[in-house]
Parts: sequence; structure tokens; C-alpha cells
Amino acid sequence: MGEDKNSVVISARWDYLLFLNYEVDPVLLLPYLPRDTQIETWQGKTLVSVVGFQFNNIKVLGIKWPLHVNFEEINLRFYVRYFDGKQWKRGVVFISQIVPRPTLTLVANTLLHENYTYMPVRHAIIEDTDSLGVNYEWESDAGWNRMAVQADLTAQEITPGSEEEFFMINYRGYNKYTERTTVEYEVEHPYWKVYPIRQWEFNCKIADVYGNEFEPYLLKSPHSVMLARGSDIIMRRPSPIN
Repeated sequence: MGEDKNSVVISARWDYLLFLNYEVDPVLLLPYLPRDTQIETWQGKTLVSVVGFQFNNIKVLGIKWPLHVNFEEINLRFYVRYFDGKQWKRGVVFISQIVPRPTLTLVANTLLHENYTYMPVRHAIIEDTDSLGVNYEWESDAGWNRMAVQADLTAQEITPGSEEEFFMINYRGYNKYTERTTVEYEVEHPYWKVYPIRQWEFNCKIADVYGNEFEPYLLKSPHSVMLARGSDIIMRRPSPIN
């Protein structure tokens, strides 16, 4: 990773990252696939993740924006790889990113060329003597949607080469800036710790939030469910790869 401090666009902390991972037909993802990237699979399965997390203590270009320092995000992502002529790089592509501040959509779409949309979002973190509850809710036109888990209270290290590493340790984002141009940016953070999951819930108006094409896949039980504690992160300035 580069060390140029001037390349840092966002510094923040990501907390309580909840992943619901679903197997899909790879054809579904082709319209979103940036040029020169390939869909990355886990044990032969093409997977998308619905991810909810807290975006905290945010600085954009070193500046905290009033009323935009802490908020939630709900995103739908899939996993890709890109060969730069010397090595393969793994990363993520975002299909949808939901945030609860209209201004955030303008800033993020401008700086990172992402696909942010505004919806009301709320969360709850409930901790008792031996368990941890995490839930995220967001309001689309059809009503409130919810993803939630109950987990063990003690987090564990992510094992290199594990499924948790595949989903959670991705240091790059790739955006389909145009049909001919792909933008790459780096995200830096340490390995996270994960909480063993006891039970999960996903109650979403899928067609309303993500479109009819995702409904047959996201209505099924997830391939896996994961919860990470999170960490401080930095996001570097995007640049074209072609």
C-alpha cells in the first residue's frame, strides 16, 4: 500500500460489520462488472453480500463535516479480481450503498464515483453478559427493512485463507466509472476479529430495495452470516486503471 498522506480521501472507523452472504448466478452481476476485472468466487460459488455497519469518526480530506461524522451504511457488494500486469489484486464492487444523509450521496459519488442513495437508517447494539445483538434497519418506499444477528460476546481472530478472510479482508474497491473506464481505490485496515453467530434475521423488501432480479436469490437462506468488530480505516484517492 502507498504511504502518501495526500492520497487519503477518507479516514474513519468501521464498527460492527454484519455480512449476509448469498449465492447468485454470475450472469446477474455482469452488468455491474467493471472492465478488466473478473468475478472472484469462493470454492466455485459466486456470492454477493448485504453488509450493514457503522461509519464513525469520519474525516473527508482531513475535515469533519457537521452532522456527517457518524452514520450507518447498508451496501450490496460482490467480489472481483484484477491483474495489473504483475499480480492479481482482490477487491469489491458495490451494487448499492444506502446512507441516511442526502449530502453524503453527493460527496461520496463525487469523490469515489460510487452509487450511493439516501434512505433513513437506524441501528441497535445490545450487549448482555454472554451475547451480542446487532441490527440495522432502513426504510425504502415499501417500508422498513431489517438485518440482525445474535452472536457470542467474545470475538475471535480471522484465520488466513478462511471464508471470513475472503469476505472481509479486501483492500481495494473497483468502480465501473464508464463502460470503458474502471476506477480503483485502496482501503487500509488491520485484520478484524469476528463473533461466532448464534442466529440471524433478514426481512427485506428486496424488489423495492435492489430490484426484481435479486429477489430469487436474496429470499433464500444465506450461504453464510458473519459479524466483525471493525477497526480504524483509511480510503485512498481513486484512480483509473484503463
